[in-house]
Amino acid sequence: MYVAVKGGEAAIANAHRLLADRRRGDRSVPALRLDQIVEQLALGVDRVMSEGSLYDRELAALAVVQARGDMIEAIFLVRAYRTTLPRFGYTNPVDTGAMQVERRVSATYKDLPGGQVLGPTFDYTHRLLDPELAAGAEVETPAQRPAEPEAMPRVSVILAHEGLIEADGDMPRDHVPGDITREPLQFPMARDIRLQALSRGDEGFLLALGYSTQRGYARNHPFVGEIRIGEVELELDVPELPFAVPLGSIRVTECQMVNQFKGSAKAPPQFTRGYGLVFGQSERKAMAMALCDRALRAGELGEDVVAAAQDEEFVISHSDNVQATGFVEHLKLPHYVDFQAELGLVRRMRAEHEARENEDRAAEEKREAAE
Repeated sequence: MYVAVKGGEAAIANAHRLLADRRRGDRSVPALRLDQIVEQLALGVDRVMSEGSLYDRELAALAVVQARGDMIEAIFLVRAYRTTLPRFGYTNPVDTGAMQVERRVSATYKDLPGGQVLGPTFDYTHRLLDPELAAGAEVETPAQRPAEPEAMPRVSVILAHEGLIEADGDMPRDHVPGDITREPLQFPMARDIRLQALSRGDEGFLLALGYSTQRGYARNHPFVGEIRIGEVELELDVPELPFAVPLGSIRVTECQMVNQFKGSAKAPPQFTRGYGLVFGQSERKAMAMALCDRALRAGELGEDVVAAAQDEEFVISHSDNVQATGFVEHLKLPHYVDFQAELGLVRRMRAEHEARENEDRAAEEKREAAE
């Protein structure tokens, strides 16, 4: 046993060395710097930060390099590192209405206060490979013009003036938001807990579920009330001071979906909302999150739960890509004893099956001989 263990350790050490060699690649090619990844692979970095639940661009870039571009492995690395960090407190809720907007679009109103701000987006690009990028062509400086501060009220506020959308609601003063990084998940869960889980859920999984709601598996007809991307200020209450202390700003993406609601015994016909908020620039994730959030409110709004996207336990239990990866990839680990047990069981069952077939065949031959 001792020799086998030492042999296994040597094999694992060699696998680590081989992984490091493959990660580095051709030594004649310059190694990637973290600042290159932060600046030029920003959307991948943003996804790692969001699903890793840690806002740090350099650490996310390091995780991307260490994982050789495997986003889920990078997210796993960031989450593992996050558990080593001390917790000093909780910041106040961010005010996305006061966001320094970089991009803001609405599919519900063409003209709205503050206007549509296209910002950096793939929405209007041709999906054609650009050979000039490979050649390292110079990039033009973006157009700039003086901007005057102008209020950008949310679309939900505009609809609320006519009473056509459900109210935001007030958070009770004594309500303490949950923290899924410190408390185990329990079902049913409050919406704040559910939104936390969705925010760091796997983008692809939530996208597929959100897509399913549009294909008829939740009877929702959504409109993008608003997507906005920009910087929001973080503030922390310090007991010794009578005011909140600003800590800096982070970039976030916020999405509010507007959904039709026929009304119920307790509420008149009106629009309802689905909400998404994630780190960095990640519109697809925020939209998918908002679609799933609205679908998961079916019970709250008195709707029938008929689709997978409306099943809270199904969605939340399977949206975490780190947990899903662990459960799937553990199948690669040794299962020799389990397999040998099942192998013996299948052999016994086959022997019994063949014995029954032989008995049936002998009985049939006996009947034929008697006739």
